[in-house]
Amino acid sequence: MNFDKILIIQTAFLGDVILITPLIRATRELFPDATLDVLVIPETKNVLENNPNIQKIIIFDKRRNKFTAFFKTVKALRNNRYDLAISPHSSITTAYLMVFAGIKERLGFNRFHAARYLTLEVPHVENSLTIRKNLHLLSVFANDKFDIQTEIFPNQQQLENADRILKEGNFQDRPTIALAPGSVWDTKRWHESHYATLAAMLFEQKFNLIFIGAIEERKLCEGIIQTSGIKAVNLAGKASILESAAVIGKCALMICNDNGAMHIANAMKTDVFAFFGPTVKSFGFFPFQENDEVFENVPWDITCV
Repeated sequence: MNFDKILIIQTAFLGDVILITPLIRATRELFPDATLDVLVIPETKNVLENNPNIQKIIIFDKRRNKFTAFFKTVKALRNNRYDLAISPHSSITTAYLMVFAGIKERLGFNRFHAARYLTLEVPHVENSLTIRKNLHLLSVFANDKFDIQTEIFPNQQQLENADRILKEGNFQDRPTIALAPGSVWDTKRWHESHYATLAAMLFEQKFNLIFIGAIEERKLCEGIIQTSGIKAVNLAGKASILESAAVIGKCALMICNDNGAMHIANAMKTDVFAFFGPTVKSFGFFPFQENDEVFENVPWDITCV
C-alpha cells in the first residue's frame, strides 16, 4: 500500500505518547515519502517537539470542551485529507475522529467497541511490552523487526540549560541521581516517607540528588527534601518536559514510580529503578533497558497516600 498522508493518534498520557515514538519512526521508515502527522492532547505536545520524523503536531483539547474540540479537530483532519490513520489506543472517541474525518484506511487493534470502525485490524498482543504491541500494528504492511528504543529530542539550548541547572546545584564530582516521586495517579505513588528515607541514604552515600516532576508535584518533592534533611535540587515545575529530559539524560540513574519520568528516562537512555504498586509489568508499561529494575515487593500502603 502507498499513502501520501498518514496520521498517528495517541490522546492518552505523557508516557503513552513517548511509547509511540518507535511507531512513529518505524512508520517513517516504511513510508519515507509520506507526510506524517501526530495527534495528541495539549499536555503531551512538547514531548514530540524536534522529532525529525514528524511534519506536524495536531492538538485535540478534549479535556476543556470535548464536544467543541471534537468537531474542531474533525474539521482540521478533513482539511488535511489523510488516507491512513493509525491508533494504538482503542478509544471510541478516536474511532469517531477517524470516521468523521473521512480517513479511508483506519488501523488499530481488534478489541473493544472501537474495533468495529476500523478498516485494518491487528490482534492485540497480551503480556508484552507496549512498544512491541504498538509496532505490531505495522505487521499489516511488513514483517520487519523494528527498533523498540523510544526517543526524545531536546534542542541545543535545552541541553545547555541542563548543564547550567546542574552547575548551579553546586554538585560535587560524583554520580547524580534523579528522583521522580509523583504520578498522575496518587495510588501509583510510593509513599513520601519511603522516598525521604531513601533520599537520606543516597545523600549519605555521597550521591548528587535532583527531583523531577510537574508543578503539581513541587510541594511533594520539597516535603521529601525537608523531611530527609538533605541538600538537593528541586526541578519540579521549573523545567519544560524537554528541559527535564535533558537533565535526566545527564544523570546516572532515575528512581521513580510508574510515571512519565520513567518513560522519559528510557528515551534518554538513563538507567531506571521503578517502584510498581497497583500496576504490574504484565500491563506492558515497564522500563526496558538492560540495567533497569522494577521493584514490586516493597512497603506499599495506598491508604496512607
